[in-house]
Amino acid sequence: MGNVLSLVESSPLARAAAVAFGVQWALFPFAAYFQTEKFFDLAGTSTFILLSLLSLRWGKKYYQRQKIQTGMVCTWALRLCLYLFIRVLKTGRDTRFKHVRTNPKMFLWYWTVQGMWVFVTLLPTLLLNEEKRNPALGDRDYVGWGLWALGLLVEVIADYQKSVFRNNPANEGKFIQSGLWSLCRHPNYLGEIILHGGLYISASSVFRGYQHLSVVSPVYVFLLLTRISGIPILEQQGMKRWGKIPAYQDYKRNTALLIPYIY
Repeated sequence: MGNVLSLVESSPLARAAAVAFGVQWALFPFAAYFQTEKFFDLAGTSTFILLSLLSLRWGKKYYQRQKIQTGMVCTWALRLCLYLFIRVLKTGRDTRFKHVRTNPKMFLWYWTVQGMWVFVTLLPTLLLNEEKRNPALGDRDYVGWGLWALGLLVEVIADYQKSVFRNNPANEGKFIQSGLWSLCRHPNYLGEIILHGGLYISASSVFRGYQHLSVVSPVYVFLLLTRISGIPILEQQGMKRWGKIPAYQDYKRNTALLIPYIY
C-alpha cells in the first residue's frame, strides 16, 4: 500500500489516474443505491475539467500553450456536461442504462470505463501540463487548435440541430436526416473525434520520446465511439425503431456513417 501511495505522490500520471478513477468510484455507490444514471455524464465531463485544472496546477509552469490547451479541454467538457445533463433531465432516462442500472456489477463496470475514458483521453493534456520545456508556438500548435475549433463547431451544430428536431412535436417518432445529419449519420461523434485529434497535435509540439505514445488518446476516442459505445448502440437502436421504414433504409444506404462521402 505504501508503494502505491508513493507512486501516486511522485508520478503526475499516477496521480491523475487516481483522480480519474477515484471520482467515478466515489460516486458509483450513490448511483447504484438510487439506481440512476442522471449524473453519470455530469460526473465524467466534470472530471475532465477538474483533472485538466489540477494538472496545470501540478505542473506549476502556466505556459501560454498549457493554458490554451487546458482552456480548450474545459470549454469542450463544460459544453458537453451541460448538454448531456439537461438532456437526461428532460428525457428522464438514458437508454444506454436500461438493463444496467439494476445490475450493480455491470453498473460499476460502466463507471470504471468512464474513468478510463477520462484518463486516456486526457493523456496529451496531462503530459503537456507537466512539460518543463516551452518552445515557441509553431505550425503544429495552430493546426491542432484549428482542428479543435472545427471539431467543437461540428459537434455543437450537430447537437443543436438534433435538439431542435426532437423538440418539435411534429417530429415525434421520426429520425433526423437534415442539416449535418444529411451528410453523415453521426456528425456529433465526427466532431468529437476531430477535436481530440487536434488536442493531441497541438500538445505534441513539445513531445519527445514516449510522450508521443499519447496518440492513443484520439485513437481510443475513435475506437470507443465507433466500435464499443456510441455508434454501435445508436445504429442498433435505430434499426429497432425504424429498420422497417423504407425512408430509413434509404438514409442508411445513401448516407455515410461518420465521414461524409467516405465512411
